[in-house]
Amino acid sequence: QMSKSTGNFLTLTQAVDKFSADGMRLALADAGDTVEDANFVEAMADAGILRLYTWVEWVKEMIANRDSLRSGPASTFNDRVFASEMSAGIMKTDQNYEK
Repeated sequence: QMSKSTGNFLTLTQAVDKFSADGMRLALADAGDTVEDANFVEAMADAGILRLYTWVEWVKEMIANRDSLRSGPASTFNDRVFASEMSAGIMKTDQNYEK
């Protein structure tokens, strides 16, 4: 954690240099999700960078192998379940915003 009182304070520029802008965004988004004081947790910034790196590598792999991915109609049982879950999620979100 980062705290001025414990002497481990970073400026915004230092933090971006250390964790990248994306790492900072992820850690800041996680800091303060509750009613407690928001704390920037360095481990969360590090973990966010690793997740971003893993995601980028997966995207590169999918692009490189896109010719081997299936094509055609999305009509399997799993396709229908996925579409149903997405529709249910959209309806739930719409209901929350109508209030």
